[in-house]
Amino acid sequence: MSRAILGKEIHLGEGAVKTLISHLKEAKMIDSTRSGNFLTEKGKKFTLQLQKIIPRECKIGKNVLTQNKNNHAIILKKFSSAIKTGLEQRDYAIMYGSSGCTTLVFKNNKFVFPGEDKDCLSKDKKTKQTLMKELDPSEGDIVIISSSDDSFVAEISAKNSALWTIATN
Repeated sequence: MSRAILGKEIHLGEGAVKTLISHLKEAKMIDSTRSGNFLTEKGKKFTLQLQKIIPRECKIGKNVLTQNKNNHAIILKKFSSAIKTGLEQRDYAIMYGSSGCTTLVFKNNKFVFPGEDKDCLSKDKKTKQTLMKELDPSEGDIVIISSSDDSFVAEISAKNSALWTIATN
């Protein structure tokens, strides 16, 4: 992938992309040729490990848990033990421009707030059905839903909150 395509894809300028590529090369995660940048074996291995933890994500509409029309949900497999109150994920998402972020735990075949047992989507069957179909949760998974007026901000803040959760556990 060229720097220009990468920058466009992740909404970063040329200078920021050049710095990012430099850091990834230094970490031996990517290499470059005249035709573009590519993952090294180390980069491929890291990507596969990350995809096992974050196998799916989806957009969801406005629902009982969120106030914005743009919401992005991301699942972290077997990460319920990493969640305290969910406020940490919210605070990190807000740092990336989110207007709100909700963390749910999948427990006993229902979505619950951390530390609780009540199905928080019992009155919103459509959202529950979407999350079940799109994310395919299992016992002990968490779902981070970030919201924004801008769909890209909702997505990037959810991803950054998820990455922060992984990195700190």
